[in-house]
Amino acid sequence: MLSLFNQTALECSKLITERYSTSFTLGIKTLDKKYHLPIYAIYGFVRYADEIVDTFHDFDKQALLNRFRADTYLAINEGISLNPVLHSFQMVVRQYNIERELIDAFLRSMEMDLQRSDYDEAGYSDYIYGSAEVVGLMCLRVFCEGNTGEYDRLREPARKLGSAFQKVNFLRDIKSDYQERGRTYFPGVDFSDFTRDAKELIEEDIQRDFDDAYQGILGLPRGAKMGVHLAYTYYLKLFCKIKNLPASRIQQERVRVPDPQKFALLAQTMLRYRLNLL
Repeated sequence: MLSLFNQTALECSKLITERYSTSFTLGIKTLDKKYHLPIYAIYGFVRYADEIVDTFHDFDKQALLNRFRADTYLAINEGISLNPVLHSFQMVVRQYNIERELIDAFLRSMEMDLQRSDYDEAGYSDYIYGSAEVVGLMCLRVFCEGNTGEYDRLREPARKLGSAFQKVNFLRDIKSDYQERGRTYFPGVDFSDFTRDAKELIEEDIQRDFDDAYQGILGLPRGAKMGVHLAYTYYLKLFCKIKNLPASRIQQERVRVPDPQKFALLAQTMLRYRLNLL
């Protein structure tokens, strides 16, 4: 039965999300139920592509990524794949009319991680667009359910939110990106001499992205608002923890939000939502 195959593929993407990201899973669970499986499918797709470039060190990463790209487009064109991650993703792409340009940009950024170790301003912007902003836009396509006017209105705030999340990730992961993988995402920043002034400039840029994104969150469809606001609140909490640490400290450890604080943020968000304060 095709319906059983489809459901099983979507459940595989759900399992991948649950195993890889408790925070993202928590956020999805606060969305309207109709959004759960489509967003799991998007996460499963981007998670596996990211695994290729960040984890599979004993394999030919470029060959694997090339194959993943080819299999992705074949699945979308044919409407089926025996790879459950790609099958669930192509269903969402076709149902919600996710543009190929967004998928192209995402896979291009994944390839940049194989080919580049530092970035100028143009490359930095391209990488953030492809690695983070387009993922937010894919999710926005799901949330808007074919309402192009709503999508166009919320497009720029969604990009800003994805940008803020990715830049916070860059700060949080300096130790692994720079020391273990030799990557430097922030243009013009010398991490061998990472100063307080350099850190503060980055933080000012991130704060602008958060500020620009917030009104867009308030304008989301009601079924999506609480989950996206929870992700926003979580990343803002993480960002505040990073801001309160010296530059030297974030080069030595990966800053995180403990689980009890995550659940406290969840409770606060749910209360505000129920009181119509979002």
